[in-house]
Amino acid sequence: MASPFTKSDLLELGRKLIADGPVKTLRTPKRIRILFNGTYVADTTSALYVWEHPFYPYYYVPLSSFVRGVLHDNRDEGPLSIMGLHVGGRSTDRVLAFSDQGGGHVPEELRGMVRVEFAAADAWFEEDERIYVHPKDPFRRVDIVHSARPVRVLVDGVQVARSSSSLHLYETGLPVRYYLPPTSVDRSVLRDSQTTTQCPYKGVAEYYDIVLGKDGARGEEKAHKDLVWYYRNPTHESAQVAGALCFYNEKVDIELDGHMLERPKTHFA
Repeated sequence: MASPFTKSDLLELGRKLIADGPVKTLRTPKRIRILFNGTYVADTTSALYVWEHPFYPYYYVPLSSFVRGVLHDNRDEGPLSIMGLHVGGRSTDRVLAFSDQGGGHVPEELRGMVRVEFAAADAWFEEDERIYVHPKDPFRRVDIVHSARPVRVLVDGVQVARSSSSLHLYETGLPVRYYLPPTSVDRSVLRDSQTTTQCPYKGVAEYYDIVLGKDGARGEEKAHKDLVWYYRNPTHESAQVAGALCFYNEKVDIELDGHMLERPKTHFA
């Protein structure tokens, strides 16, 4: 995953946090570890959730939690430092550190804390479980409930799935997702996709394209890219949906219990 920040962007983020403060912060007693080039470079039970924006938190960890000698100052900007993280023959400079002194008006909760860009590390762990993309928001939840209400899925007016049993996944801030048994989907319209994505709450998703019959005018098959996803090995909290197939509500027509649902409007549309 490409870094969303350059060095100057990291410093700009740090200056903004010093000037305006985070949206909110929350201490956590969880054991947080960062794996980089085969080494746990940080290990702490004093991590801090930091909401740099309203959408989800980041983990900041104390400078004192890092293995001695793995961090080096690359650029010092008074209360802020861009640091290099070096292990063996590998390094990254996607590390922002806040001074542990009050100078520069560093907010008290950020003093002595270090932000390692999530994607720059090989893996992050909460206790002994790996986490993906970013920390799970402690104020957000996932609920999965079984339903016997019949579900039909149509793509371009063609029925591609039908089931009398499904799992309804409720995730804070997102539309209800309907996970169907794999046997309820017309396998002839599924094509393996090379796409994978990661979700903090559900794990690593794999995808199918939906390929319908030939377009009469051009005689070509009509492919809908990455319309269906599934989790082979979801996280514990989402274990019920393992192997079940889910369609983007935003891009297909879903009939639930005889009623056609309105397509939700999200950034996935």
